[in-house]
Amino acid sequence: MGIKKYNASQDNTITNAYGVDLSTRATGSNMGASDILEVFSIYGLQSTSSAELSRVLIKFPVDIISSDRTASTIPASGSVKFYLRMFNARHSEQLPQDYTVNVLAVSQSWQEGYGLDMESYTDKTKDAIEGSNWVNRDSLPAASWAQIGGDYHTSSYTPAETMPGYTHTFTGADDMLLDVTAAVEEWVAGTQANNGFGVFLTASFEAYTTASDANVIHNPSGAQKSFYTKRFFSRSSEFFFKRPTIEARWDSRITDDRGNFYSSSSVAPAVDNINNLYLYNYIRGTLKDIPHTETLTVNLYDSSDDAPTGGVLSAFTTSKISTGIYKASGSINTALTTLHDVWSGSVGGEYKTGSIAVKSINDICVRTANDYVRYSTKILNLKPSYNKDEQAKFRIFTKQLGLSPTIYTVANSDAQVATIPSASFEIIRMVDEKTIIQNSSGSSDYHTYLSYDNSGSYFDLDMTMLEPGYMYGIKLAFYSSDGWREQEEVHKFRVENN
Repeated sequence: MGIKKYNASQDNTITNAYGVDLSTRATGSNMGASDILEVFSIYGLQSTSSAELSRVLIKFPVDIISSDRTASTIPASGSVKFYLRMFNARHSEQLPQDYTVNVLAVSQSWQEGYGLDMESYTDKTKDAIEGSNWVNRDSLPAASWAQIGGDYHTSSYTPAETMPGYTHTFTGADDMLLDVTAAVEEWVAGTQANNGFGVFLTASFEAYTTASDANVIHNPSGAQKSFYTKRFFSRSSEFFFKRPTIEARWDSRITDDRGNFYSSSSVAPAVDNINNLYLYNYIRGTLKDIPHTETLTVNLYDSSDDAPTGGVLSAFTTSKISTGIYKASGSINTALTTLHDVWSGSVGGEYKTGSIAVKSINDICVRTANDYVRYSTKILNLKPSYNKDEQAKFRIFTKQLGLSPTIYTVANSDAQVATIPSASFEIIRMVDEKTIIQNSSGSSDYHTYLSYDNSGSYFDLDMTMLEPGYMYGIKLAFYSSDGWREQEEVHKFRVENN
């Protein structure tokens, strides 16, 4: 599984908008408990040149991300991307079109608060109730922003510090999916304090003003028209899949060619001659690192009486993939049909000997462009239901349709597993067929790609990402020379609270 979601731990909307009387600004209002977050800019409502703004503050539990990295739940820096996901909330008011927002790291701490009123702005902190607002970042005790509207890591604001800044352009009612990897990595590394993000319209979209009003941001390059109003669901939304998240995505594939090992061929590109072999160091049912600081080597030998014989035919390079999992990659040009791989360390000696059935690329039947290969899939270990906190592994059996084995073949061999090197999964909610985890076929993140070994394809799924009480379906897509094709089967299961 190459995907993990982290829900927001704090969020709030702050504003300097006028109240219903159009005479008093709601700069002390707090909306930290609202199920909606709002970004807008209103020009010329109270007067011919009045400016009213609304901004979003949002923070995520980076301490949990850091703990997950320590536990190898997510990979090291450079091998994972982090995306900010915020979901559009539909409303009946004017929606801005073709506009850009800043997504900037907040440079000071702030309180979420308990306010709810986003219409009349009656929930005010008044320096006595917990929560941030347009003027103050904390109210217990009172602590003001260095600049009204929030302090952000950018040269346009005070204080100015080095921190990645982002922008995202919306066409209207679309959601936000924004790569914020650099900022999250700084928070995880501790080089910057995690105070979350501020989300607000860029200067050219926020309202124009040169006024000296202490509650208005000086913005002589702003817009003399309104951009009103973009709304997102907040972390307290009743809609489970609409809550804002940081989504970690990475390539978690295990591509074990032990059951799909090919001898090198001059007709194949170099990359297609590479085979991957894996060592899984299970100790009492749990993957553990080999307790030695050493170099692992994998030597390939001929087979005699089902044991290695003769000299080393080829040596593969090795690397550690994750806790207890080691990978060796290389190629060999051989006419042998069986090889043995011997894994050994410079300190611990020999660890494992395996057997490999060698295939020939030249023996593969060449398909024409009109050949359409169909597959049948079944999840062998699929359960009717899963606990909401479960980490599930789905083992997929894939069979090519249209084959006509002889009676002898059926009687003397196990069912042949088709290895699909490029396959991806998607999760849908069955009641409304809403896509919950989208197939990443063609994506550079590969976060929904399937692993495979000599028993077929498989993937892991963290059930905490799914709302309990619903039936879900797994849809698979396979890639071949004629592109991605979605498989017919939908494999169903429920997620329960216990």
